[in-house]
Amino acid sequence: MKIGLYFGTFNPIHIGHLIIANHMAEYSDLDQIWMVVTPHNPLKKKETLLDDYQRLHLVFLATEDYAKIKPSDIEFKLTQPNYTVNTLAHLQDKFPKHEFALIMGEDNLRTFQKWKNYEVILQNHEIYVYPRISSEVENLELKNHPKIHVIEAPVVEISSTFIRENIKKGKNVQPLLSSKVWEYIDHNNLYRK
Repeated sequence: MKIGLYFGTFNPIHIGHLIIANHMAEYSDLDQIWMVVTPHNPLKKKETLLDDYQRLHLVFLATEDYAKIKPSDIEFKLTQPNYTVNTLAHLQDKFPKHEFALIMGEDNLRTFQKWKNYEVILQNHEIYVYPRISSEVENLELKNHPKIHVIEAPVVEISSTFIRENIKKGKNVQPLLSSKVWEYIDHNNLYRK
């Protein structure tokens, strides 16, 4: 089975994440997409970040109706700070019959050569790249690499930051979230402070 790993803090997961994940599941050769919830990043302000398990629960709520999309807490169990190369090695050990690929936006591909052991990742894993408004894939040196696949996915520019800021302002962001995610956030008064 070929699994696409879509990493993120998902703070909160929104319809943009689901559009990309579903597009990758339906229009590429990936069999499943695992939404890998990244634990607290030391570079991000903790006060804006929900608890790891709350964010995982939101991903579960958002994806439970999608047969090919699964939430993953695999990074919760790994030592921090964690690097993608380590996560991939751990997954390959744990699931030797699966093939793992990365899903990333064009903006991440631009800085990919700065990632720890990026050559090892590229040697052992394929990368599926989705478009972003803010970048041009034509200028990327890696785009012609045989392991990199640029997927013609919808360009979705919705950010979790925008959603959090506008919940705090009392704006209606309900159309940007799946109904179950919105109900959980609203019921639990999340992101209001």
